[in-house]
Amino acid sequence: MRRMEKHSIIKSILNSHLRRRLRGGSKLLIGLLVVSVFAGKVSATNPSAETIWSLQPLLKSSALPVTKNKSWAKTPIDHFILAKLEAKGMKPSPPADKKTLLRRVTFDLTGLPPTPTELQSFLSDKSRNAYEKVVDGLLASPRYGERWARHWLDVVHYADTHGHSQDRPRTNAWPYRDYVIRALNDDKPYARFVQEQLAGDVLFPNEPEGIVALGFIAAGPWDDSSQVFLTEDSFDKRQAQNLDRDDMVSTTVSTFVSSTVHCARCHNHKFDPIPQKEYYNLQAVFAGIDRVDRPYDLDAKTNALRQALLKQSTAVDVSRRGKALLEPGIQSEVAEWEKEVGYEAIDWRVLEPISFQSEGGATLTKQADHSVLAGGTRPETDTYTITAQTELTNITAVRLEVLADENLPLKGPGRQDNGNFCLTRFLVSASPPGGLDLAKPVALQNPTADFNQKYEGVDYDITKALDNDAKTGWGIYPEIGRSHFAIFELKENTGLIGGTILRFTLEQNAGRAHLIGKFRLSVTTESRPVKAHPFPENIGKILATKAGVRTDEQKIELAAYFLKTRIDQQLAALPAPRVIYAVANDFTPRLIFKPAKTPRPIHLLKRGDIDRPDEAVSAGALSLVPELNSQFELADPNDEGSRRAALAKWITDPKNVLTWRSIVNRVWHYHFGRGIVDTPNDFGEMGSRPTHPELLDWLAVSFLESGGSIKHLHKMILLSAVYQQSSEHNAAFAKVDSDNRLLWRMNRARLDAEEVRDTILQITGKLDLTMGGPPVMQFTMDDYHPDRTPNLDYAKFDVDSPASFRRCIYRYLFRSLPDPFMDTLDCADASQLTPTRNESLTALQALAMMNNHFVLRQSEHLAARVLQLGGDLEKQIVALYQLVLTRAPTRGELKDFKRYATEHGLANACRIILNSNEFMFVN
Repeated sequence: MRRMEKHSIIKSILNSHLRRRLRGGSKLLIGLLVVSVFAGKVSATNPSAETIWSLQPLLKSSALPVTKNKSWAKTPIDHFILAKLEAKGMKPSPPADKKTLLRRVTFDLTGLPPTPTELQSFLSDKSRNAYEKVVDGLLASPRYGERWARHWLDVVHYADTHGHSQDRPRTNAWPYRDYVIRALNDDKPYARFVQEQLAGDVLFPNEPEGIVALGFIAAGPWDDSSQVFLTEDSFDKRQAQNLDRDDMVSTTVSTFVSSTVHCARCHNHKFDPIPQKEYYNLQAVFAGIDRVDRPYDLDAKTNALRQALLKQSTAVDVSRRGKALLEPGIQSEVAEWEKEVGYEAIDWRVLEPISFQSEGGATLTKQADHSVLAGGTRPETDTYTITAQTELTNITAVRLEVLADENLPLKGPGRQDNGNFCLTRFLVSASPPGGLDLAKPVALQNPTADFNQKYEGVDYDITKALDNDAKTGWGIYPEIGRSHFAIFELKENTGLIGGTILRFTLEQNAGRAHLIGKFRLSVTTESRPVKAHPFPENIGKILATKAGVRTDEQKIELAAYFLKTRIDQQLAALPAPRVIYAVANDFTPRLIFKPAKTPRPIHLLKRGDIDRPDEAVSAGALSLVPELNSQFELADPNDEGSRRAALAKWITDPKNVLTWRSIVNRVWHYHFGRGIVDTPNDFGEMGSRPTHPELLDWLAVSFLESGGSIKHLHKMILLSAVYQQSSEHNAAFAKVDSDNRLLWRMNRARLDAEEVRDTILQITGKLDLTMGGPPVMQFTMDDYHPDRTPNLDYAKFDVDSPASFRRCIYRYLFRSLPDPFMDTLDCADASQLTPTRNESLTALQALAMMNNHFVLRQSEHLAARVLQLGGDLEKQIVALYQLVLTRAPTRGELKDFKRYATEHGLANACRIILNSNEFMFVN
């Protein structure tokens, strides 16, 4: 079989079967599996940029197609549609009646049905621009942004959890959702909309929205376990980082330029002119950022100050690599600060353990530095007992060091999997030489520690180790991976003499193996008060070293600490910030998850194998777009933000034909149920060809000329005659164009999952139109903990709780644990990019609409609302039809519903009408 024949067979399989059966990522995935059979054997057929339709210059001809019918067209759009129909010997369908048209456009723009009052107002308006006024009113409604934000969030696979094996909550994702709603309601120019989502913090540094918009890059799944709990040099951590960047690249390029660049991760793209190197150029754009909670402020001045301070903090970290921190001016400031601190080293005498044991059966081993390392059995709780002898008298304080060690989880100092421990009680007793059995308690007071944990509103500070409460203790999470210490003062007149035997008891009763992994004990005879200084161990050692003998490395480290401490103090003085789950290159480390500070080096990976790096690559875009330079010219290659800014400008360049074709095609898709190109994320060789290429270009040019106004684009489409057609079937035309790709009628659409739920709430009068804020949990959640996948139960959720009445755009979205009711109605899978939703018709959907507890309860509420309107049963049935179907029942329907309601109750009659095709479909 020749190569061209193989290429044609593959393409035929995808075009004739997969495109009709699958949408979005699923189609692409299976397509790639088919392609893999011929991997390496079809590259010779790759087209060039000159032969791919989507890469050709936009057609800017002002001449519209000539048509025979001179009266049908309402807008230029209609000329393109009509010309195609006439070429096939077809004609458009008659206009839809006013009721049908109002229901269609209201659902399209708001995701909600028109009210009976709105319908009556429209029907009674006989003016020529009655429909245009409706369109303007709907575009001005805040409900518009809520509806169209849902489409956008599908495309970028937004959710409120991380996904992957441990689907942990993502508490602060929702401000991005609200940003999208605001941007759409405000009709933000599309170029600005794109630029904010990729580099708002760089291009618009004084705008808080510029930070919130970065939730776009962070919207997809994130492997929390691998990123946070694995070391940088491990294979799984490096692979997790690689896949994380891949998601950022895929989301960005698929969303904005409708390209399958991710198919070039392991080799040159098999069908589009995208070299593998260019895929990694795009990875390099995102090589300096990670997904984290990022602070921002609504007040522009406060936000600008906070962001400036954060940039200074990053600059300090970067300058550690050179000699800038050794400048005399900085060193002078450090010296002045050191005088103010008044740090004096304490003379601590390390105790050598005589004996040590673990009540829980762990193995305790003395180390060369007189510390003790725990190993072996790891019980749920444990108590360590250590004895040591000292010749010191007048001991004033005891120091307990908990030490990091490579043998401990995440370097410890605890034995718990996350490196933490919890010391619930610390006791010291003393005996004279030879009198160990007569040990008496030593009173401890004024405990201090270099770090005290506060977790979920609970204090785990050092005082909890002396409160005689086994349920409280000292912990250091999330400051794991480094050593810590606590100091306990002894009350005066303890009676200690030379040769005293000291017994230390470390009780650890918190459970779940929160045990100390390595520790060391010391005492001092300092007469002045001894407190745990606030400095990390390395800084304490530098301060204890005389300034004249410090190395350059020590001076740099101390200067960096001083500068960052000063910045932190300034940050602490600002009002408490808001938080958005976005991307950043500087953030507080979480366990061993630390910021890159400067972009990580990116290499082309042979066959996509993380262990087979090839040449290093720089940040760049795609060379396939004519007239645009794919290589970025950056003044500072280490400036992470400039990379994203360059990509944002490349995407929004007026000459980037992919960008402008992509967005107008998406909007068209949501109005007609299918795009002019019915593969919205793939404008390449394996994607669909446009049914009306001239129309697509005309829309793109008009969109550009309007300044990128999405509302202007909507209005052009909605006022067209093609949009206002009826959806009546025509058997003759169906034989020519069974899929209605030429739009000889309007496509009939089933309400999507969100429309069904929101519409039911509106009809029953229960819909809460409060906008924005944290997502509402329409489920019960047991055993909640931010570090574990929670247990959800949608069936136990109280459907009469306030959370149940919010619009679906505001519900809490779990990636791995979707709402079964919404899932049955083809809600988008938030783990996947969803440019088009499935629209299935199944028995499960009918069963869900008949038996789901939400529908059952809302049917009762609907019955109660109808009863409140008064009248006999016949009037109630009429009112029910008006509320649900915005029409009066026929005589036959009235008779049947009266009989059914009499036999089974009005609530069951409500349930029946909510299951009708007339309710579930929009004509």
